Amino acid sequence: MAKTALITGGSKGVGRKTAELLASAGCNVIVNYRSDQECAEQFVRKMAAAWGVKALAAAGDVSKKEDCEQLASTALQTFGRVDILVHNAGPYIDERKPMADYEWDEWNTLISGNMTAVFYLTKLLLPAMKENRWGRIITFGFDRVETAPGWVDRSAFAAAKTGLASLTKTIALEEAASGVTANMVCPGDIAGSWKERGMADAAGVNSPRVPVGRPGTGEDIARVVTFLASEDSSFITGAVIPVTGGQDVLGKHFRK
Repeated sequence: MAKTALITGGSKGVGRKTAELLASAGCNVIVNYRSDQECAEQFVRKMAAAWGVKALAAAGDVSKKEDCEQLASTALQTFGRVDILVHNAGPYIDERKPMADYEWDEWNTLISGNMTAVFYLTKLLLPAMKENRWGRIITFGFDRVETAPGWVDRSAFAAAKTGLASLTKTIALEEAASGVTANMVCPGDIAGSWKERGMADAAGVNSPRVPVGRPGTGEDIARVVTFLASEDSSFITGAVIPVTGGQDVLGKHFRK
């Protein structure tokens, strides 16, 4: 039986590339989106036609408990199960500012969207994984998140992802005996259109700040996620995996 994957924020960026690779591997896919219905529906039709899988676009703001309940209900009613849960969605504020300058709602949005949302959806979908004795939960962090580093002018995002690293490891330990793994992937400095591009596109493109010499792409991240979502990854759980091309992502913000 084909596995079913739910990718939050899956219609654009790294989430889109992840959905593509999972579909190409034979997974049915549920692409969660927040607002751009047309983009999401066009995307799932494209995947269904290209790889012969079942694909569904499902609206919802995963920072809201009621939206997560509706999303989980739709997924389970349509497919009967969700085997792979990729927590890709996560709000981010482009403006850099110290903690004292954050508005109350900005702080709550970043914490809810990047950490609490993972609790909501995992809690809702974990029981079916445990019943089936198989599941893959994949979260996203940032470079060195497992060391709880300070990140100047990114306090809310850093706090949420650092907490999420601990939550991911805790889920891994709690569910290890039930056939469910939980791991975190930490992308490097992948920006703009590179999030939806492939590794072949980056070949020959010079990126002097990245030790491997080329820019990172959405495919670099999606390939790691796809492996973690596979049968072959069963011995990997509780891992925090950097996919940075060797770049010191945090350190670059302190260099002149």
